[in-house]
Amino acid sequence: MASESTLPSILQHALRMQPEGALCIAYSGGPDSTALLHALAHLPEARLRGVRATHVDHGLHADSARWAAHCRAFCAALGLACDVHVAKVDRSGGIGLEAAARHARYAIFAEYLHANERLVFGHHQDDQAETVLLKLLRGAGPEGLGGMRAERPLGRGMVWRPLLDMPRQVLRDYVEAHDLPCIHDPSNDDRQLARNHLRHEVMPLLKTHWPQATISITHSAMLCRAAADTLQQDWLAAFEELRDDTTNSLDARGWLALPSALRDPLLAHWLHAQGLTAPTTAQRQQIERQCTAQDGQLPCIQWPGTEVHVWKHRLWAVAPRKLPEAQTELSWQGEPLALPDGGTLTLEPASQLPVSLMVRWRRGGERIKPAGDRHTRDLRALFQSGAIPPWQRDCCPLLYEDDQLIAVADRWLSARAVAVFNEAGARPRWRPGP
Repeated sequence: MASESTLPSILQHALRMQPEGALCIAYSGGPDSTALLHALAHLPEARLRGVRATHVDHGLHADSARWAAHCRAFCAALGLACDVHVAKVDRSGGIGLEAAARHARYAIFAEYLHANERLVFGHHQDDQAETVLLKLLRGAGPEGLGGMRAERPLGRGMVWRPLLDMPRQVLRDYVEAHDLPCIHDPSNDDRQLARNHLRHEVMPLLKTHWPQATISITHSAMLCRAAADTLQQDWLAAFEELRDDTTNSLDARGWLALPSALRDPLLAHWLHAQGLTAPTTAQRQQIERQCTAQDGQLPCIQWPGTEVHVWKHRLWAVAPRKLPEAQTELSWQGEPLALPDGGTLTLEPASQLPVSLMVRWRRGGERIKPAGDRHTRDLRALFQSGAIPPWQRDCCPLLYEDDQLIAVADRWLSARAVAVFNEAGARPRWRPGP
């Protein structure tokens, strides 16, 4: 078959065009990555770069351990190292199983990729066309419609997709010609999943009317990528002006004043850099409506995995936190205390309190008289005046002696709390969760 020689020659040319650097193949065991792995393993240029493979076991199928063993054995037969990593797929983020598995997989890639190493994927032209159509159906702009980038940074290295101009059939013909053993993941047959429905139902129908559909879609993606890269120069410059280095927050009104073509990718870039997810069009429009919120208003726009707060005329992004149960309370006498949201409460310097205190969280109506203050203050008013970020308020530890509130974390201490901590020769230190 012509494609039997096409794949090695394309990879050989691609390698010659790339800067020096080791190669790590993202090897799932499926037909596409198997063809890529086999072809590279037989290229002297790849061998000279110390080519290796990595396989991620998501643990989502009963045969996943057997699949990992297959990948090790196939690589061993080729004389290649194959690292297998077991992923922990977090299904609680509300982003769907496919997306959660992808996040877990790329987190492992980023962690274990060597410095200046290229993580090589077998993504091809048909994958690109499917990606662009999915982005289109989700209302994406030029960045999304540009599809997968051939290269992008990841961890200490780079993602590299050298086959984005190659049809899937070339890879399948290579597998058949060399009689290569491949894993069949039954989830790829589930047509309830968006990509599978597109692949098995929509694309074949499109091609009956437009045989050149895949080529046309990927050509449009190339044009969108060029447009997105040009726009990027402008929104990156705006990002540097609007972002505060200390707080990583954005000037809300400055962001709102940008043209939509700059505003949307800037927001997505800011969120992705924090490991958060970008909003839908409706959610982004909600952020835009809240950017002019008045003082005292505390807008929060939420979607799975992300919260964006508008506070002090700035945008702040955080991952949703685990809030303490209303009746939760912990005993504390100065030892380092882990809090439900991932934060800590300690004494500095390390010491022991003369009495045992109870740590509780807001239930509503709490009041305290700070030392040196003539008045008893409502906790809500203190939070506002003390500039406690809204997303930290429900996680702020309240220190009680019996049923008397004597301290609000390390921010406001009553005269009794000052006496207790003076006796211990230390002060409380609250570190909010990440």
